[in-house]
Amino acid sequence: MPHSFLPNKGNFRDLIAFQKAECVYDITFYFAKKYLAKGDRTIDQMIQAARSCKQNIAEGNGAGITSAETEIKLMNVAKASLQELLLDYEDYLRVRDLEQWDINSEKAQQTRKVCSKHNDSAYYREAIKERSDETIANIAITLIHQTDLLLRKIIDRLQDEFVKNGGIRESMHKARLNYRNSQND
Repeated sequence: MPHSFLPNKGNFRDLIAFQKAECVYDITFYFAKKYLAKGDRTIDQMIQAARSCKQNIAEGNGAGITSAETEIKLMNVAKASLQELLLDYEDYLRVRDLEQWDINSEKAQQTRKVCSKHNDSAYYREAIKERSDETIANIAITLIHQTDLLLRKIIDRLQDEFVKNGGIRESMHKARLNYRNSQND
C-alpha cells in the first residue's frame, strides 16, 4: 500500500521485555502457589501484578499502531505492575527473615549474568524446581529489575519516536496530502 500511514510494529513476543515478563509471570505463579498459604490474598495479587505486566506489554505494542500515547501509557502500567510485584517479593523475604541479596553480592552478580542470557520461561520453570523460596524470590527480583530497565528503554524510544515523527493524526494528514499531490501531477 503506497500511502500507508500506519507504523510497522513488530510482534510483541519478539520484545525481550515481554519475554522476561513472561518469565517473571511463570516464576511468580509457581512461587505464589508453592510458598504462600492457601487463601492468602497475596497469591492473587502477585499473580495478577505479574500478569498485568505481561499483558500490558502485549496490549501496548498492539495499540501503538494507532496511538503512541496509549502505547506509552500501557508500557508504564506494565512498569507499575512490576513495582507492585517487586514490593511483594521484598516483603516476603523481609517478614520471613530471609536474605534479599545485595546488588554487589556474588549470588546477585551470578544471577544477573544468568538472567541476562535466558529469556525463555521454560528455562526458569525447570530451574526453580530445585531452588529454595529465598533463591526463587531473588531470581524474580533480578528479572523484575531487568524487565523494568527494558521497559524504561522502550518508553524512552517511544517518546523519541513521537517527538521526531508525531502521532497518527499527523501521519494521516501527511499521507492524505501526499496522495493529493500525487494526483495533481
